[in-house]
Amino acid sequence: MTIIDDIKSVFERDPAARNILEVLLCYSGLHAIILHRIAHFLHTRLKIPLLPRIISQISRFFTGIEIHPGARIGKGFFIDHGMGVVIGETTEVGDFVTLYQGVSLAGTGKETGKRHPTVGNNVVIGAGAAVLGPIVVGDNVRIGAGSVVVKLVPDNCTVVGVPGRIVRQEGGKVVRAPLDHSNLPDPVQERIESIHHELEIVEDTIRKWKKQFEKVDYGL
Repeated sequence: MTIIDDIKSVFERDPAARNILEVLLCYSGLHAIILHRIAHFLHTRLKIPLLPRIISQISRFFTGIEIHPGARIGKGFFIDHGMGVVIGETTEVGDFVTLYQGVSLAGTGKETGKRHPTVGNNVVIGAGAAVLGPIVVGDNVRIGAGSVVVKLVPDNCTVVGVPGRIVRQEGGKVVRAPLDHSNLPDPVQERIESIHHELEIVEDTIRKWKKQFEKVDYGL
């Protein structure tokens, strides 16, 4: 059952979760996804007008998480902390996805039809990241905190920066991999270190040439 998988995901991905009663009473991310699944059923299966949006707004009021009833979300979905998360109407989310606070899965304008992202399985999206437009984010992708992703992301990648850039692509799957915010690649720092290394090589070469010239007897 999907809601059971959502509850299990809390224990799997949050070391602070101690018992089932605490999770059911105190986890706003879980409250938001349970209310969303009810609203989504009413919206897509029973085609009931207005009521699903009211449920969505009630959820937003109590949890700070806004999920449109039309969004399709797979099993094992986990929102950590949750405040400020926004998930648009045509968003599609795979199984075992983790979002941190402030994540936006949103559109880029006033387009009609499919206008929100499609997110694969086992994806982790860091705090404050935005995935915008009808793009596809593949399976086993990690998106760093504060990144803005506006282009397709293949499977098994790590994306950071504004705009988001692929800085690491794994050779194999990273199943339900956690997002280690302190250990994400920094492309700017890596480039600076590369330039510094190149300068050291140039300086070492100049020193060698200088020593060679000092040994030369010009007969003056």
